[in-house]
Amino acid sequence: MKFHREGTNIILFTLMAVAALNVLSFAAMGFHHFAAWFVLVLSLTYLFLTLYFFRVPTRVPSKVSPNGLLSPADGTVVVIEKVMEEQYFNEERLQISIFMSPLNVHINWYPLAGKVINSQYNPGKYLVAWHPKSSTLNENHTVVMDWQGQQILVKQIAGAAARRVVNYSNEGEQVERGQEMGFIKFGSRVDLLLPTDARVAVELGQKVSGLHTLLAEMNSAN
Repeated sequence: MKFHREGTNIILFTLMAVAALNVLSFAAMGFHHFAAWFVLVLSLTYLFLTLYFFRVPTRVPSKVSPNGLLSPADGTVVVIEKVMEEQYFNEERLQISIFMSPLNVHINWYPLAGKVINSQYNPGKYLVAWHPKSSTLNENHTVVMDWQGQQILVKQIAGAAARRVVNYSNEGEQVERGQEMGFIKFGSRVDLLLPTDARVAVELGQKVSGLHTLLAEMNSAN
């Protein structure tokens, strides 16, 4: 299993901490003490969960039309609605939001091919990711892409537990569908702000898989 580079330091620290804890535990209590084995089981479980969180799956983007937006993340669709987007567009947009639990893969991918025209980090609060205000009030990183003259915004949002959003976008860069966009540590959400005439292909509460699930289809610009 491959592990994400964003987890390298955390994984190494966890390995050393687990090793040191168990050496001290068995040295203090001996191999026949139940508590020492209990500590071993708990610490190995924590190590496994850490490794599992930073796993890198093999993903091949599903074959869709050029105007199809694949899910940029694993998770659950928690919002499908038209909203007034005031951070970048200052106009009505169709919002699709995906909640990522701590057990989901936390890599984020570009949902379609295009040009990055804006990439911006925005400081903010750390409300729980399903809070209605988390999209606008929480720390986030927004990426605006141009596709055939139309623009979409992908927003990585930090949550109560996820307090670090990592983004690799560069303004002016031409990106491909399925290329890695960033990483969110320890659970949060991803919002997509699309033109209001985009055709939604998912439902509320639906489980989605990054690069596999078709979220919506864009209409070609006139």
